Amino acid sequence: MDAMGHVNNTVFFRFMEQARISWFEGLVAHGEAWRHTGIVIANAACRFKRPLNYPGTVEVKLYTAPPGGSSVATFYELVIGDELYADGEATVVFVDMTRQKPMRIPEAIRGRLQ
Repeated sequence: MDAMGHVNNTVFFRFMEQARISWFEGLVAHGEAWRHTGIVIANAACRFKRPLNYPGTVEVKLYTAPPGGSSVATFYELVIGDELYADGEATVVFVDMTRQKPMRIPEAIRGRLQ
């Protein structure tokens, strides 16, 4: 909570991050995530529509654009019931965890993204 009694705006980004990590871990083969293949964020944005108040349960919806060579755009909606509280996006870059360098999205993952 911030001084105004609302959930702090940085928490909106954490909600998107939690959804993104769950999405990524469901996208790659078991045991592959974070060992050989990882993701980093090239940029992120959030448009705050309404303040969140405690307590509450926020649903985060995640959508993707068609993948590029090593990146994919992800889009988020933070909702409670039918009310949109925020939306945002982040460009996700796939990374070879051993080399710590961007990598082409593996074909098995690319197929699941399309």
